[in-house]
Amino acid sequence: MSVRAVVLPAPNSAPIIREFEDPILEDGAVLLETIASEVCGTDVHLLHGHLSGVPYPIIPGHVSVGRVLQVKGMVRDVEGEAIVAGEIVTFLDVHRTCGHCWYCQIAKASTRCPERRVYGITYSSNEGLLGGWSERILLLPSVHIVKLPPALPPDVFMAGGCGLPTALHAVQRGDVTFGDTVVVQGAGPVGLCSAVLAQLQGASKIIVIGGPPQRLAIARALGADLTIDIAEHGPDERLRIVRDLTHGRGADITIEATGVPSAVAEGLRLTRDAGTLVVVGQYTDHGAVSINPHLELNRPHLQIRGCWGSDLGHLYRAVNTLARHAERFPWRSMINGRYTLEQADQALLAAERQESIKALILPNGPLI
Repeated sequence: MSVRAVVLPAPNSAPIIREFEDPILEDGAVLLETIASEVCGTDVHLLHGHLSGVPYPIIPGHVSVGRVLQVKGMVRDVEGEAIVAGEIVTFLDVHRTCGHCWYCQIAKASTRCPERRVYGITYSSNEGLLGGWSERILLLPSVHIVKLPPALPPDVFMAGGCGLPTALHAVQRGDVTFGDTVVVQGAGPVGLCSAVLAQLQGASKIIVIGGPPQRLAIARALGADLTIDIAEHGPDERLRIVRDLTHGRGADITIEATGVPSAVAEGLRLTRDAGTLVVVGQYTDHGAVSINPHLELNRPHLQIRGCWGSDLGHLYRAVNTLARHAERFPWRSMINGRYTLEQADQALLAAERQESIKALILPNGPLI
């Protein structure tokens, strides 16, 4: 049986559909029927060749959910339970983290492991069905698999997608706690999920700065106390609004989730003295930004913490958080684009134009 998948043949080349042979599983492998796969900013970067070391041609789609079709041998999930056909699962897109290098063992920063590979990003389509924009996904031996709890529908999980584990990492890096005022710069998936998770960590005031208006409306529906539209308020006015709401001090924690370098400099000014700025949005190189280290960093006694990607712990906690709060927040409101394999070019264009907050590729038809 042949399997259809979307392939990006090269940077700045239109996606095409290719047919692949149904894979023969090695011991410890799992074959999924894809339910849904995410379209995110990373895929736009892949389309334009903005990430280094990508082995084109590739099958995009690094965060997915699927139904188990076949298991070869005994395969267990992260809880140690056997994986059986028919179960709905997701998996950590990062694969082959070695567990033995300095970063894995000493720094406890597996996202920096030099051996790591990533589904939908660093695997070539010549290596098999190793991306989610495909009717089937091959999970190689040692891929970390997480079963979706019964309380978590697949579409709610995909609403969180890669944004939720990344936001969870960012909120943890910021040490958000009870009574904090948190400013979130950016109203994309990572920013919106950060606003939700900051609430669950006990923050008492959430301010989301971004746009366009429909994204800010979703931020308010997800619990943001105030939203500031960057199209209506310039940087000086945004700073004034935040200072007015914080007795002149600024935010305890600011989470930059924009991908715009100038937002980092603005984030420093939005953060109170002795506060923390978490930079999670600079996933690719969009250029440099100038700051005054004395006035904006040293004298205010600020902490800046970078945040790169997520690991298994973040995914596991994200799944369980979603299951616990599946009905508390309107997660599905973030999904505003559903596309077939044939419409992958439209999905990428919508993501690039920021017309979609969360777009999904549905290789086998509508979500169940």
